[in-house]
Amino acid sequence: MIFTRRFFILFALGVLPMVVMWTGFAARTNLKWWLLGYDLLLLALAFVDYKLTEKESQLEVRRVMPRRFMIGEENEVQLHLTVKLARRRSRAPLFTIKDEFPPELELRGQRLLTAKTRRSRSGEVEAMVGYKLYAASRGDYSFGNVALRWRSRLGLVVKQVSLPAAESVKVYPNINEAKRYELFAQRNRQLMAGMRRTRLRGQGREFESLRDYVLGDELRHVSWTATARRGKLTTRQYQIERNQNIVVMIDAGRLMTSRIEHLSKLDHAINAALAIGYVATSGGDNVGLLVFNRQVVSYLPPQRGHSQLSAMTEALYNVKAQMIEPSYARAFQYLSQNCKRRSLVVILTDLVDRDASAELLAYTASLLPRHLPLIVTIGDNDLRALVATEPKAVADVYKQSVAEELLQQREEALARITELGGLVLDVQAGQLSFQLVNKYLQVKERGLL
Repeated sequence: MIFTRRFFILFALGVLPMVVMWTGFAARTNLKWWLLGYDLLLLALAFVDYKLTEKESQLEVRRVMPRRFMIGEENEVQLHLTVKLARRRSRAPLFTIKDEFPPELELRGQRLLTAKTRRSRSGEVEAMVGYKLYAASRGDYSFGNVALRWRSRLGLVVKQVSLPAAESVKVYPNINEAKRYELFAQRNRQLMAGMRRTRLRGQGREFESLRDYVLGDELRHVSWTATARRGKLTTRQYQIERNQNIVVMIDAGRLMTSRIEHLSKLDHAINAALAIGYVATSGGDNVGLLVFNRQVVSYLPPQRGHSQLSAMTEALYNVKAQMIEPSYARAFQYLSQNCKRRSLVVILTDLVDRDASAELLAYTASLLPRHLPLIVTIGDNDLRALVATEPKAVADVYKQSVAEELLQQREEALARITELGGLVLDVQAGQLSFQLVNKYLQVKERGLL
């Protein structure tokens, strides 16, 4: 029970005169006993006022929030308060609400929320307030209880209770980004349009139809049997193949712990993996996942359908980058043993220098020719910015020299992968998902699988 300002003002009206009149001529009168009685009566009235105030059992609070929080976005949380009043004409109190949200999440809004209750059509007194939480990291987080504070009927005391409302929430990779790139793919006519299957003509391997030969068609696409039957040159048309395999390998080692634009490199890689997964499953391809550091952390065999995308999201939401060197040997060996069908293998990792990339280059070569490897690295903004900055001191010159050497070694390592027959993609973090989806669509168009 907390006394209000109103109580202290009323209480002071009885105490101060009593202190003044306790000595001197006025002290021989009985007025001081009347004032003492006034204060005792005020205390008793405050106690009764507290007892008549709504009880904890009359209050019910629940959170209304997304089933899944998204990393890198503001996630809205609403608190729905219901007050079960004893009488129909009872007052609708004003509440101050404080929610125990996970301290790891950043509050976007007021810490103390004021809820003005109103009577609903069902006769209950309700109130709803909300705030937003920004999630900078994936994983499991826990909410605590909800603290409520409100004035009594006469306004003499403030009642405070803590209602049990503990629950957990999972912060997932940002699937909204993946959905945006699916629309990008649809606009480029690489996927199904609406609910019907769209035949995608290109340089794939699946036969689609016959048509008359036009100048510029490749001779290897001419159907000589159809030409003899029809009496004129006829060309075979092909459609981009569906039901192909895409396996996304994500490095969760030391180099993926560094942060770029409030997200780690691993977070950017996971968002890109979900983007290509969303586009590929929507286009009818099988998508698989392999996460590794020193060991293989998780593996999902390639499958089609949006249920596979949900499985990928569930497998990735709590993956953390570890301060250990990744073992490409174990990861590539595991992939070779569990994925026999030819696949586009997307390796989301990072390269620093020639020595650090030697193991990756060696085992990338082992994938060929069964699989088509695509090594995707996240460019280092700090190194490029350092090289572009004009040096102001001798120390800056040495720093730039080291940065230029690291960038050169990185380019040599990526060029070596291209020489081996693989594909490379070195992009900035902000363009990673877009460029990866675009590269996947190019592979499909060219029929490289």
